[in-house]
Amino acid sequence: MEPPDARAGARGAPRLLVFALLLGAHPGAKAEVRLSVPPLVEVMRGEPVTLDCTPLGAHDHFVLEWFLADRSGVRHRLASAELHGTELQDKVHDSRGRSPPYQLDSRGRLVLAEAQVGDERDYVCLVRAGAAGTAEATARLNVFAKPEATEVSPNRGTLSVMEDFAQEIATCNSRNGNPAPQITWYRNGQRLEVPMEVNSEGYMTSRTVREASGLLSLTSTLYLRLHKADRDASFHCSVHYRLPTGRHGRLDSPSFRLTLHYPTEHVQFWLGSPSTTAGWVREGDSVQLFCRGDGSPNPEYTFFRLQDKQEDVLKTNLEGNLTLEGVQRSQSGTYGCRVEDYDAAEDAELSKTLELHVAYLDPLELSTGEELSLPLGNSTTVNCSVRGLPTPALRWTKDSVPLGDNPTLSLRSITFDSAGTYTCEASMPTVPVLSRTRSFKLLVQGPPELRAEETQPKAEGSWREGDEVRLICYARGYPEPKLSWSQLGGSLAEPAPGGQGWVSSSLTLKVTSALSRDGISCEASNPYGNDRHVFHFGTVAPQTSQAGVAVMAVAVSVGVLLFVVAAFYCMRRKGQPGCCRRGEKGSPPPGEPELSHSGSERPEQTGLLVGSASGGARHGSRGFGDEC
Repeated sequence: MEPPDARAGARGAPRLLVFALLLGAHPGAKAEVRLSVPPLVEVMRGEPVTLDCTPLGAHDHFVLEWFLADRSGVRHRLASAELHGTELQDKVHDSRGRSPPYQLDSRGRLVLAEAQVGDERDYVCLVRAGAAGTAEATARLNVFAKPEATEVSPNRGTLSVMEDFAQEIATCNSRNGNPAPQITWYRNGQRLEVPMEVNSEGYMTSRTVREASGLLSLTSTLYLRLHKADRDASFHCSVHYRLPTGRHGRLDSPSFRLTLHYPTEHVQFWLGSPSTTAGWVREGDSVQLFCRGDGSPNPEYTFFRLQDKQEDVLKTNLEGNLTLEGVQRSQSGTYGCRVEDYDAAEDAELSKTLELHVAYLDPLELSTGEELSLPLGNSTTVNCSVRGLPTPALRWTKDSVPLGDNPTLSLRSITFDSAGTYTCEASMPTVPVLSRTRSFKLLVQGPPELRAEETQPKAEGSWREGDEVRLICYARGYPEPKLSWSQLGGSLAEPAPGGQGWVSSSLTLKVTSALSRDGISCEASNPYGNDRHVFHFGTVAPQTSQAGVAVMAVAVSVGVLLFVVAAFYCMRRKGQPGCCRRGEKGSPPPGEPELSHSGSERPEQTGLLVGSASGGARHGSRGFGDEC
């Protein structure tokens, strides 16, 4: 708080300045000295500041003095300056222990390096100008300091909402600021309007301390009457401080929450995973039971099972969890949870129960074994039974094809198509993950059934000698039939594509007249009988016409080759006139073989033999020329 005399000096400074100006402006006035002094100067702590005191008008000589007015109104001369002509001589008389000391610049202005909080004073400038008179003015210096980061210390204890008076919530600290800041409190972002007077609903206290540095520290403590709704509330405080030129700043503290004690009003009890929408759990699974009360701190939880209206205590803990490992069907029943909270209201419901349903499904039982052999044409029934909870649904399938939803499977007048794998499946619509299956294989006993693949790609009567054909026979029956052919070369029997108990064997051979006459037979046999199929080809045409065509083609090829060889030799013997003409018109020399008309000998081979053996002996170097 500023002293009264300081405020009076600050208010009087402008009046003195105005009075001095009026004297200077009034005609005939004796005081003609006028000063230019800012009445209020604001600066941030640590920054340099210059206080201006400028005499107005032309003066050849004057004395300027700076005084510091203390809180009691006593003035202390700090510095002075005297003008002689154009030279201003200055002197600092007393810095009052200030570091760094006061200074005067070349214009007689008072300079304060690194403004300090202690510099917040009234500074008086006095000017004596001889016959022109005397004038003085006062400048007020305000030094601002931004406080340090806001600190908050919440109450770390457990606060009870059952108390009917305001309890201490937290203390907020703002250190080393100037002027003194203001502290406000917030709950969930909303400003708390709490008075400074003590009352049962809420108030706050405040204390300001001036540090040794001259800076101010502010402490504010908040008191509130708490309610259960405050268990999730977020609190913080804010420091508001002033800056030069009317500006303001704000520093928020970290937010915090309180630990409250409030009694239990409601209890929740539920079955954790795994479970179904209908509340069933599978036998053998681990089951978790969860119990939660809305009191704080966590109360004690007691788990129990009701049997014959008696509580069988299972577990007591503070977590509110109970795990049943590998639950069995015998553990189905009523389970309960009770919250032990002695601060709760008398009418509060602190106990809850639930029903645990354990679903189970025993292995299926069939009225037959894994294999069932029946003669062809017989009838039978197979029963499928199961025990489970909830009641399971049964369904029969054959090779994944649905047959019916009854526990009894009826097979009438069975055929080979009836053979296969039959499966009984038990499932529970309310427990989709719980199901079982049991299967048996039906074998139909009987003589083989034979099926042949027709001869392809030609029909009967269009075959010729030497055509290749592939014959296939299919058979089925039980025991599995053996396949044999009337000709050698048939493949071993193997399962045929498409299943249904069929096996197949193939035979590849060339068609002949004998096969056309006798045919090819395929036979399937097992202990119950056999079956036979004969493949016929009809009339098989001979290959004579095809042989004549082949001979003609060879003859044409040989003729073309002879012509090419003759042309080649003529080109090599161009230097011997008449050679080729004698070769073309004359007959071969005696004793030399003629070319075969059948084309069985190659002409170039014959020419080479004659030219080298006989022609060379008789004609010397003209052996090849005679062969033209």
